[in-house]
Amino acid sequence: MDGKILPLADDFTAPSRADWLALVEKTLKGGSPEDLVSRTADGIALQPLYGPDDASPAIVRDLRPRDADRPWDVRMATANPDSVRANAEVLKDLEGGAASTLVRIDPTGQNGVAVGSVEGLGVVLGGVLLELATVALDAGYLGPKAADWLGALTKAAPAAPLAFHMDPLSAFAETGKSPGPIESHIVSAATVGVRLATTYPKATLMLASGRAAHEAGGSNTEELAMMAACAIAYAKALVRAGMSMEDAFARIVLGVSVDGEYFTGVAKVRAARAIWARITQACGVSLPARIEARSSRRMLTRTDAWTNLIRLTSASFGAAVGGADAVVLGAFTDAIGLPTAFARRQARNTQLVLMEESHLGRVADPAGGAWYLDTVTDQLASAAWGGFQAIEAAGGIVKALESGLVADAVAKTRAAEEAAYADGSRKILGVTVFKNADDKAVDVEIAAAVPAEAPDPRLPGPDSACPPLAPIRFAAAYEEA
Repeated sequence: MDGKILPLADDFTAPSRADWLALVEKTLKGGSPEDLVSRTADGIALQPLYGPDDASPAIVRDLRPRDADRPWDVRMATANPDSVRANAEVLKDLEGGAASTLVRIDPTGQNGVAVGSVEGLGVVLGGVLLELATVALDAGYLGPKAADWLGALTKAAPAAPLAFHMDPLSAFAETGKSPGPIESHIVSAATVGVRLATTYPKATLMLASGRAAHEAGGSNTEELAMMAACAIAYAKALVRAGMSMEDAFARIVLGVSVDGEYFTGVAKVRAARAIWARITQACGVSLPARIEARSSRRMLTRTDAWTNLIRLTSASFGAAVGGADAVVLGAFTDAIGLPTAFARRQARNTQLVLMEESHLGRVADPAGGAWYLDTVTDQLASAAWGGFQAIEAAGGIVKALESGLVADAVAKTRAAEEAAYADGSRKILGVTVFKNADDKAVDVEIAAAVPAEAPDPRLPGPDSACPPLAPIRFAAAYEEA
């Protein structure tokens, strides 16, 4: 071998798009390539063939240097109502490879850990090195109170990478009501955030998310539009509370949902980054987006719950390839009950295998240059930007929620998706197709909910209300009671 490179391709004529389509038509035996076009819930057409002419030059590339061994944050959610057992879960997750924890707080114990004080949160986080492991919160209207509790626990470590994740707008959108004016809750969160920011310079304060729209059956662009509108609302509140524009945006995390459709998941995470870039540019700052991706709950099934492992793996893949900074992967039993130690281990190890064995994070923007993914990313970002403009034209996210603008759009999308499942054009593995005749029940954790005393989140003034974006599961209509 003399090391000479043989230009094999030079012996072949470069095929044109027409040549490819001719081969496709021949294979379809009289059919048309148009028959292969599918559409997303957003109405975006997915073509069977993409080429250089389809790529968008405006795609925002995520080329930041990342830790090759830990390219994203493996974040495990904890919602066991028993604070002692929740603490055991947190410690086990961190010992087993997770880098951070997300504590869902609900003093009633129905949808989170039953804590309502700094002492209660201290039990949950006992033994956690807060200066090393990021602790994120999910506390609804108790967000400012919970942020103060976490701040008090971390007073010996001002450099702790905390994620307070205050997000009253998501609580308002999902429940359809707020204890006192929702605007007051936004102001309260911003005021507490600005105060804590001086003590914890590495902490993020607000989570701007469209997750409520997604879990209620909305489309990707409806979720992204709500996310963008929440980011603007929180940035404005932080600036009014005394922060500079740059610091305000630097303290906001974007929340994105990812489901089993991994290609659109990749595109959605990338589209969120593009939307953020356009917003911050318009506001005169230049900051990279920080994105937390959470696996979809609406995609999960109770029937043949083992198939959820496939969905969750696809969701994690989409988040990682899309460039999420933190990924919260649920357990395959979440549609049934609290996860056992085995289910939690599966959730951790799914991410660790993708990270450490598949090396998904070793390439900067691995989807970059793929004509299909670049095109869909641009289409999602453009459509979502239009939805965001409609929300802002309606007076902002609060007015859009109160008027039903967001809920009406989500309801229309949900109805179309439900019709697609009903007529069989969309399918649910293990539920509507390929049912497992030998379906065996999976184990879940049993924990009694003992409510904890907690401060009243009510603020002075009349309650706000909006049509609620109630969470759904598409498989629920086809599962036996």
